[in-house]
Amino acid sequence: MNTISRLSTLLWLVSNGSLAMATSSVDITASGIITPDACHIQLSEQGIDHGKIPASRLNPDEFTVLPSRTLELSIQCAQPMLFALVGIDNRMDSSLAPDFFYGLGRNIHAPTERLGSVALSYRNPEGNGQPMQTLASVDKGQTWGPEPNAFPNQYMGFSLPGNRQPDFIRQLRAQLRIDTSINLSQQLTLEQEVPLDGSIVLDLRYL
Repeated sequence: MNTISRLSTLLWLVSNGSLAMATSSVDITASGIITPDACHIQLSEQGIDHGKIPASRLNPDEFTVLPSRTLELSIQCAQPMLFALVGIDNRMDSSLAPDFFYGLGRNIHAPTERLGSVALSYRNPEGNGQPMQTLASVDKGQTWGPEPNAFPNQYMGFSLPGNRQPDFIRQLRAQLRIDTSINLSQQLTLEQEVPLDGSIVLDLRYL
């Protein structure tokens, strides 16, 4: 009997040991993120399509510049906001100059071949119904200067003419110009159809 009692007592202590180690207080956390009032960005089209381009029309010794295309860009905010647009290149490994141009993808039949470049720029911006200028920052918004070309990963803002910092904007309209160039044809394998594959994200970031 004594042996059974001692074993029962030991099992009870092991199974209830957490009670013996319990503290006299407990922490409660409250978390979340306060976000600015939302801005919504929209393009007149989700992309551009240059159609079929005969290989015979490509220049063997220099880039073949395709016709420029323009998309209408609009940004609507719930209230005047400070923001910047950043171009993110999903095909950066195919860019011939990643600090200046977005990549056009690689040849699916010869993956070492880079197909060309895409350049973005903002034209004729209007903010809150007034003409504006385009600003650029290479240090994530610390300093700004006039620049219409939207290089990869560069912050692009908008202000009234003469200002050196982005302005609070509730409604912005601008033209997004897209210039596409195809690499020298002598450097490409073009025995089969080769799809162009540029992919860029315009990321709106609050300042």
